[in-house]
Amino acid sequence: MARKKFSGLEISLIVLFVIVTIIAIALIVVLATKTPAVDEISDSTSTPATTRVTTNPSDSGKCPNVLNDPVNVRINCIPEQFPTEGICAQRGCCWRPWNDSLIPWCFFVDNHGYNVQDMTTTSIGVEAKLNRIPSPTLFGNDINSVLFTTQNQTPNRFRFKITDPNNRRYEVPHQYVKEFTGPTVSDTLYDVKVAQNPFSIQVIRKSNGKTLFDTSIGPLVYSDQYLQISTRLPSDYIYGIGEQVHKRFRHDLSWKTWPIFTRDQLPGDNNNNLYGHQTFFMCIEDTSGKSFGVFLMNSNAMEIFIQPTPIVTYRVTGGILDFYILLGDTPEQVVQQYQQLVGLPAMPAYWNLGFQLSRWNYKSLDVVKEVVRRNREAGIPFDTQVTDIDYMEDKKDFTYDQVAFNGLPQFVQDLHDHGQKYVIILDPAISIGRRANGTTYATYERGNTQHVWINESDGSTPIIGEVWPGLTVYPDFTNPNCIDWWANECSIFHQEVQYDGLWIDMNEVSSFIQGSTKGCNVNKLNYPPFTPDILDKLMYSKTICMDAVQNWGKQYDVHSLYGYSMAIATEQAVQKVFPNKRSFILTRSTFAGSGRHAAHWLGDNTASWEQMEWSITGMLEFSLFGIPLVGADICGFVAETTEELCRRWMQLGAFYPFSRNHNSDGYEHQDPAFFGQNSLLVKSSRQYLTIRYTLLPFLYTLFYKAHVFGETVARPVLHEFYEDTNSWIEDTEFLWGPALLITPVLKQGADTVSAYIPDAIWYDYESGAKRPWRKQRVDMYLPADKIGLHLRGGYIIPIQEPDVTTTASRKNPLGLIVALGENNTAKGDFFWDDGETKDTIQNGNYILYTFSVSNNTLDIVCTHSSYQEGTTLAFQTVKILGLTDSVTEVRVAENNQPMNAHSNFTYDASNQVLLIADLKLNLGRNFSVQWNQIFSENERFNCYPDADLATEQKCTQRGCVWRTGSSLSKAPECYFPRQDNSYSVNSARYSSMGITADLQLNTANARIKLPSDPISTLRVEVKYHKNDMLQFKIYDPQKKRYEVPVPLNIPTTPISTYEDRLYDVEIKENPFGIQIRRRSSGRVIWDSWLPGFAFNDQFIQISTRLPSEYIYGFGEVEHTAFKRDLNWNTWGMFTRDQPPGYKLNSYGFHPYYMALEEEGNAHGVFLLNSNAMDVTFQPTPALTYRTVGGILDFYMFLGPTPEVATKQYHEVIGHPVMPAYWALGFQLCRYGYANTSEVRELYDAMVAANIPYDVQYTDIDYMERQLDFTIGEAFQDLPQFVDKIRGEGMRYIIILDPAISGNETKTYPAFERGQQNDVFVKWPNTNDICWAKVWPDLPNITIDKTLTEDEAVNASRAHVAFPDFFRTSTAEWWAREIVDFYNEKMKFDGLWIDMNEPSSFVNGTTTNQCRNDELNYPPYFPELTKRTDGLHFRTICMEAEQILSDGTSVLHYDVHNLYGWSQMKPTHDALQKTTGKRGIVISRSTYPTSGRWGGHWLGDNYARWDNMDKSIIGMMEFSLFGMSYTGADICGFFNNSEYHLCTRWMQLGAFYPYSRNHNIANTRRQDPASWNETFAEMSRNILNIRYTLLPYFYTQMHEIHANGGTVIRPLLHEFFDEKPTWDIFKQFLWGPAFMVTPVLEPYVQTVNAYVPNARWFDYHTGKDIGVRGQFQTFNASYDTINLHVRGGHILPCQEPAQNTFYSRQKHMKLIVAADDNQMAQGSLFWDDGESIDTYERDLYLSVQFNLNQTTLTSTILKRGYINKSETRLGSLHVWGKGTTPVNAVTLTYNGNKNSLPFNEDTTNMILRIDLTTHNVTLEEPIEINWS
Repeated sequence: MARKKFSGLEISLIVLFVIVTIIAIALIVVLATKTPAVDEISDSTSTPATTRVTTNPSDSGKCPNVLNDPVNVRINCIPEQFPTEGICAQRGCCWRPWNDSLIPWCFFVDNHGYNVQDMTTTSIGVEAKLNRIPSPTLFGNDINSVLFTTQNQTPNRFRFKITDPNNRRYEVPHQYVKEFTGPTVSDTLYDVKVAQNPFSIQVIRKSNGKTLFDTSIGPLVYSDQYLQISTRLPSDYIYGIGEQVHKRFRHDLSWKTWPIFTRDQLPGDNNNNLYGHQTFFMCIEDTSGKSFGVFLMNSNAMEIFIQPTPIVTYRVTGGILDFYILLGDTPEQVVQQYQQLVGLPAMPAYWNLGFQLSRWNYKSLDVVKEVVRRNREAGIPFDTQVTDIDYMEDKKDFTYDQVAFNGLPQFVQDLHDHGQKYVIILDPAISIGRRANGTTYATYERGNTQHVWINESDGSTPIIGEVWPGLTVYPDFTNPNCIDWWANECSIFHQEVQYDGLWIDMNEVSSFIQGSTKGCNVNKLNYPPFTPDILDKLMYSKTICMDAVQNWGKQYDVHSLYGYSMAIATEQAVQKVFPNKRSFILTRSTFAGSGRHAAHWLGDNTASWEQMEWSITGMLEFSLFGIPLVGADICGFVAETTEELCRRWMQLGAFYPFSRNHNSDGYEHQDPAFFGQNSLLVKSSRQYLTIRYTLLPFLYTLFYKAHVFGETVARPVLHEFYEDTNSWIEDTEFLWGPALLITPVLKQGADTVSAYIPDAIWYDYESGAKRPWRKQRVDMYLPADKIGLHLRGGYIIPIQEPDVTTTASRKNPLGLIVALGENNTAKGDFFWDDGETKDTIQNGNYILYTFSVSNNTLDIVCTHSSYQEGTTLAFQTVKILGLTDSVTEVRVAENNQPMNAHSNFTYDASNQVLLIADLKLNLGRNFSVQWNQIFSENERFNCYPDADLATEQKCTQRGCVWRTGSSLSKAPECYFPRQDNSYSVNSARYSSMGITADLQLNTANARIKLPSDPISTLRVEVKYHKNDMLQFKIYDPQKKRYEVPVPLNIPTTPISTYEDRLYDVEIKENPFGIQIRRRSSGRVIWDSWLPGFAFNDQFIQISTRLPSEYIYGFGEVEHTAFKRDLNWNTWGMFTRDQPPGYKLNSYGFHPYYMALEEEGNAHGVFLLNSNAMDVTFQPTPALTYRTVGGILDFYMFLGPTPEVATKQYHEVIGHPVMPAYWALGFQLCRYGYANTSEVRELYDAMVAANIPYDVQYTDIDYMERQLDFTIGEAFQDLPQFVDKIRGEGMRYIIILDPAISGNETKTYPAFERGQQNDVFVKWPNTNDICWAKVWPDLPNITIDKTLTEDEAVNASRAHVAFPDFFRTSTAEWWAREIVDFYNEKMKFDGLWIDMNEPSSFVNGTTTNQCRNDELNYPPYFPELTKRTDGLHFRTICMEAEQILSDGTSVLHYDVHNLYGWSQMKPTHDALQKTTGKRGIVISRSTYPTSGRWGGHWLGDNYARWDNMDKSIIGMMEFSLFGMSYTGADICGFFNNSEYHLCTRWMQLGAFYPYSRNHNIANTRRQDPASWNETFAEMSRNILNIRYTLLPYFYTQMHEIHANGGTVIRPLLHEFFDEKPTWDIFKQFLWGPAFMVTPVLEPYVQTVNAYVPNARWFDYHTGKDIGVRGQFQTFNASYDTINLHVRGGHILPCQEPAQNTFYSRQKHMKLIVAADDNQMAQGSLFWDDGESIDTYERDLYLSVQFNLNQTTLTSTILKRGYINKSETRLGSLHVWGKGTTPVNAVTLTYNGNKNSLPFNEDTTNMILRIDLTTHNVTLEEPIEINWS
């Protein structure tokens, strides 16, 4: 709770009172220092001494020689005020001012203290009478003779006390520490020396002779109300003393005063005395760990002064000096001994360790309910709701507000029903007023009757103060009657409100008025001669008078025991309310031993960054004090928190032993869910509270060990790593027990923490990955939602599957995390009981386990099992961290029985984590779990991928490992040593936008000699471009290397936010690697922390682990399945005129893949590199990139679904082109038409057969000698034919090759203008064209058919020049040639660009000799076709020069793979400029972004059955690559096709986006009209289906043009949660709704297909097939292809026609395929089908269709194109409409309602509605209802 808010009058009175008080104190001080005696008063704290100091001061002591006056050992003689020389002289001390006021100017010398008289040995120590040395008094009433006694209590514990032998003085009535009666011990770790004149005591460690405690440094002062003793300590490292705010755990020795006197005071940046009274401190001696502790058993007000040297001085206002010195071999041992002395901590109930929510002044129960509701809804693990005093009626204990908190008992029941608990606050301030209704306050009345209050000095009148309810009395919890009364009141109230625990506050004890309503008497108790440096310097400030009387004594003596006594009384109350249960007690005020009874929070802190930091020190100090269940108010109590502060504090607070979010009245709420259900704070809080709940078995076990052995729970780092002095000052991190290191972010705006990592093996808790840090300070990157959590190697942690309450989580399976340490060993333990019964340990009703690991065996040993109910729980999982080798076998045994194999395990090589699941190891039994470790050959990364054969000699010369494998193994025999990587990170800089790291080649370790020369310095840049997309780039920062000049659509500056990012990136430092994790699953999706990373001038290699075996993409290479085969396969990528074949690099270059993760998430990876490369897949799973130049520039797309990841990639490379509508029609072509007549004959046959058909082509045979922009003699009438068919709705496409003849004897404008415009590729640094040979023939040459191919090329092919399409001048030249050909020779509608790899029929140049072997035969040659023949095989020389549009010169070596890409945009732009229409460009060679400008066919395939399914794979791959307009040559290009093959291929090809039948010269015709009437009819029928569906297909093409994605869609893109779809490639989808299942095998009439889990309708019949989520065999007669429509979708259709010109004028139709709920959606995109950029210019119609039960509606989203003749709706087919018969159908259109004719197939639930006579067009909204 917080401070009271005073009125103006109250403030004025307080100020006046303070002034009077100051004057009074000043007078008292003067009297005390000038009067030789202090008169006795009747209520003295002790019996009057028989001897008084009444004489004048004797001679002052002599000041030491200046040389013998080390100022740091001066003991202050005037501690209570600023010194003056006069006072110093009066006290007989030395006056020597210094230039620093912190250093005493007046200090003791040798004339104060005591001498020893009559020392004797007792059975337990020594005893001596001490006589005071005559000297001036400090504060009067000196006791001349005192008794010094010692006790050798244990080998580790020594006690000495100094008392008044003549008069009994007050001694602490501790309820646990009793008087020692022996027996003594002889074999101690300490020696004790007592100096006699003057008296001093030294405690010495025997083992090394080190003096630990030495009082000779200052005098003993012992008077009635002032006791002083000083001790010199052997070390500067002191911890403890409280309760105050210590900014650092280690004490500042710079002359610090720490007052101790319990006080209701907010913690702040000062030395104020706070709530508790803790006099224990610990001191570490040296790096051996030896430590000792000092405890003064005294409850009087005091101050402890710490000064350099170091020296500790106690100044105490009463009681006795009663010291305990505790020796240990470690700091932890010392704390254990202290707790064994004062009382071991209580064992908390399990639910006490759950998260708690609280607030002062919720104002009403409704607000509390809302807090609970929203945090439940947010999934915040949350056990306990707490209410502060606002739940009470007028803040009176044991009442609740019947108005604002009406229904509180029912609310508590709701908490209990949800497994949650309710804790209430109680203050020890009982109102003397009446209840709100005027009745007496029964609690007060019963207390009066039982005389339970603290009384005034008369011992009988209750003292009255003021607290929250107004005027109050104070229970005397030291009175047995009061304890009974308190327990009874708690019980009575529990019958009304069934709370579960108690929070006791204000128990310092606090009062809002000074002393009492009557004030306080002027006497030596309220105004003692010495007042410590307590707040206000007034003993009764904010509390009651010091002469008030309790059962244990005067308030002067027992004030600081009030909270202690209240906790003891409350513990007894809890036993009455909750018999035999532990419940929960939280106290603000504490004393030594309070931890036996209660938990503690650090009080009313402030919402500030520094107080969050200081809370760690406070928590660690209370760990020393024996109160382990401790924490601070998370997010701060006073002042407004911020989202960032609260988020960071929630992260830290999730690891406070006592975890509670609590704040004050008047400030905004700060419970996690208040910040928003999807806020980063909620996500982070949920994550770390979930981790807390996972770790509760570990935390609970730590509390067991604290309760039984006194071990710390929240543990200072130095307790575990005392041998490292760096740990002695660490207080911004802490441990849970010995094993979990917690490193929070404590600075505003920080995401990097300078953290000290102690000397051990450490694992990241969340990933399980081993960290490279050890005994070093690191910059730990902890972004906005992260706290550092690291598990220490060598420990085994028990865990449990978490839930949102401990009630639920305790029922869940258990598990173990094994963090392997040195020698792969680990140990741990686990305690379990019912979590709430009291004394289960003492009664033996629990389960206890020890765990150990060695030699790959985990022994799970039950050492105690008597909690039978607990045996239903089982260890279900074991996670083992730090296994460097693969695990292939796990075995389990119970109770030393034979081992049995266990199959459910996974090994995560990225993190080196073994997860064993489904173990079912029930508690109460012993088990062994064993695993093997092998260096799997799957972990071999090829060190000799070169073209020549690897041998052992070559391998070892390279510096690699050689090991032969089995004959069946494909693993490399030469492989990199494990973790070989010659680069390490010099520096890494993290920011909100990414990471920059500098890498350095370690030449000493660079023993691997790979091709080419390594680059010594590299830079890594990681850019968080978007929440779902990042880039990581590795390059040479000192020398610019070639980078791909392809523009991408990426933000100029990153726009991601940490909160919403889907990924986290980590730079592994030594050796270098990059790891990328998906946040949602923690799955590592990129991990290049592998052997073999190389960045050489002409050889760059990087490997990454893959998250699963399901990888798709990379091209263009023929693949036998859509999923890549990871069984040691390498695919080369280098554009080449190579017909598709297995592992033959073909036309395109696409270094992109998509990966599925085990959880079903998907991501994509794109390497922006255009150099020759290969990619090796291995079953690790992993892949390795090798490229011969450029840089590494990766882009990753996080999805998380396959389709979304694909869209993200397309957004970067550009959305696919929107083809003209006619381009979706069927197309015919052939290489080898002899003349126009053959083309005409084909056309006429197709029209006569009425086979739909839109586009006719001619291949290069239409040209003169294969020269671009010419027409050959046999085709002189081709332009007229083209004009004719175009007039009949047809379109025409011509082919162009980028090979311009330079041998012409006649004018050839294309070449001549090209030369003039300098458009051709040249030799570097010359003006010479780099000649090649392609199709163009020399003029005037007769071809000799008997020549070989190479001979014919040499004899007849012309020299050709390749246009350099990078140049702007080339694009202009190309456009002019195209325009001229169109205008002057022949019209066309599209362009087909071929041979643009670029292809040449000679190697490099016409001489077959290039000029630069390093480029044409690079040091490493990727695994390409004709691998040993050079990169220039069948293309131009690699040293040829090309010029980018900005004038930059580049080598063909670098840009070869961009040639087709560079041609596409100029061709696209020229086509549209020429025709003024959209058209289409078809290109053979492609690169990422090519899809923006055109389509692609899959090249020169073969008329073979296996080429059909490969065409589906190719289309799906190019869908990933951003090229949706794709297809294969239907019926095959090479070889004669055959009837049945062509039949099935026509059925399949009818559903290619680019549907073209094409074959080579000198093979039979294979067009649909060429076979027979049966074939023609089949073709007509199947193409009619295609044409019917063209509106749907066109709409899908628009969707991916606008948004990216796939048209030809793998089933896994829609049904990724169905694992069988991950392997499907012989079926595909058109968009989301239309499934194509072709027959791909010869002479079969069935097809086995997978039917995904959705409702599906047979397209041909409209029937629901009644199958889902399984494989099914379908009938497939020779003329049929299986087509299915997915329920829930609406497909716009149109009646078919001969071509799209006519079909677009037909009626439209809607196929409405209802889902299981009779719902469906669909859309239509419609424009004129040919204009340019209709979408971008809003020139289109967009209609949304919706089915809701029996109503279909359309909504017009865009009306930018209207042509009513094209959009007339003729019919509606509703499939799966339901079983209810239809009686009527009504159309609402243009405000009119009309009945519609229909027919219904009730058996198959099909409804057909006819609209042909109603002139309905889709430009207007419609509504159709049936009933």
